[in-house]
Amino acid sequence: MNEKILIVDDQFGIRILLNEVLQKEGYTTFQAANGIQALDIVDKHSLDLVLLDMKIPGMDGIEILKRMKEKEPDIRVIIMTAYGELDMIQEAKDLGAITHFAKPFDIDDIRQAVKQYSTM
Repeated sequence: MNEKILIVDDQFGIRILLNEVLQKEGYTTFQAANGIQALDIVDKHSLDLVLLDMKIPGMDGIEILKRMKEKEPDIRVIIMTAYGELDMIQEAKDLGAITHFAKPFDIDDIRQAVKQYSTM
């Protein structure tokens, strides 16, 4: 298994945590702090899954998701949001996000979802 997962979050601590957990599970991981970096990685690598935070300064998660889907219509994206952002969650799902997690998330839930969705 050498599945490639992109973690997009402007919070360094969350990127590091997810990176560590997913690498331990055997995934190849990429990290992006913003939309520009994320889209650059999408261009260069064939990704199996993206974990995308919705609240990112500059290009927000919805915009990043739209652009990823333009580049790679089949790309699988799990979004991460703060509690209560129901409009944003719905919009992201309409754009093709497969599921979402509210922050603060349980790392085991993320691990399970990645396992489930990266191998679909």
